[in-house]
Amino acid sequence: MTKETKFKVEKTILIPIILFAIVSVITIYATRNLLSSEYQNLYLKQILWYIIGFGVAYLMMTFGNKFLYNNAYLFYIIGILLLTLVLFFGKEINNAKCWFVIPYIGSFQPSEFMKIFLIITLSRMINDFNEKNNNHDIMDEFKFLIKVLIIVGIPSILTFIEPDTGAVLIYFIITITMLFVGGFKSRWFIITLSVILVLGAAFLSIYFLNQDLFIKIFGTSFFYRMDRILNWSSASGLQLTNGLTAIGSAGITGHGFNMTPIYFPEMQTDFIFAVFASNFGFFGSVLLILLIIFFDINIINLASKSSNLYDKLAIGGIIAVLLFQQIQNIGMTIGLLPIMGITLPFISYGGSSLLSYMVLIGMIFNISNENLRFKN
Repeated sequence: MTKETKFKVEKTILIPIILFAIVSVITIYATRNLLSSEYQNLYLKQILWYIIGFGVAYLMMTFGNKFLYNNAYLFYIIGILLLTLVLFFGKEINNAKCWFVIPYIGSFQPSEFMKIFLIITLSRMINDFNEKNNNHDIMDEFKFLIKVLIIVGIPSILTFIEPDTGAVLIYFIITITMLFVGGFKSRWFIITLSVILVLGAAFLSIYFLNQDLFIKIFGTSFFYRMDRILNWSSASGLQLTNGLTAIGSAGITGHGFNMTPIYFPEMQTDFIFAVFASNFGFFGSVLLILLIIFFDINIINLASKSSNLYDKLAIGGIIAVLLFQQIQNIGMTIGLLPIMGITLPFISYGGSSLLSYMVLIGMIFNISNENLRFKN
């Protein structure tokens, strides 16, 4: 009699992760010739982060998702404390206090892990609400949504102060997606959209019609952030210009591995797709995008197989994070979307971001494990 393995994992999810790791390492390696000496070993660090990341994913499987849901509020409090502490003790990089710097290890970004804590916390909140309120009474829903707004609003304000506008946007995308998966009535999404449109119109009116008043209300720093976002299409900065040059000159097959033709800022993180495209061309870029789509579809299919609302909600939040970051990162790299400092999941260099994704992968593996065991 053969001994049954403890963990069963969907190969259609595991294999893309392994391929992402290979793509990530070779693409980061291809930035070496254009970066300063202190960044020459980033590809080695990324290998180490991936090894640790797979260890984290395995550790997540030993604890199980139930442990996360049961301790959701504790994780949320830890996340809020980290976001608060980073404002006082974090290192300022590019005019933002988003990172703790750990000697000999690297930087640690709390907002990356706050995404996970929000997914876990909202899964717990929405599931508990649905169990107590089968009929979704309008007043009960309204009171619950106020609670959700407070839970999401606190980390959003702290992250906005850092400032990290991209992470705040991700928090709200996670929330809206998970509420949709949780079965909340369409009226709330219509009301929310209407409020956003009205406030957005007022906000933009002040920005365009009275910039002095805008600066008095929101401050100079936020004004420049808005200016960068809203004027992205007419911008001619070094990063976008050189990134597009690298992509455009690559042709069908690219310049070849480790032949990145031109330097552009953040090429190992935010603009990693431009490095890959310049090395492997249009053909390689299409293959990478198809791999990303294949990976996302299999995660969505996993949600359809699960009968556990906790897990369906968690997958909703996870796919919201991945889809937004994938579309935003590739879109901003090719000049279709504003540059917001959003990394490409599993490909861009970064310890905090990669480990946070691998925690999410550990949660997905847990759901996959349960589904495969139930099927067998």
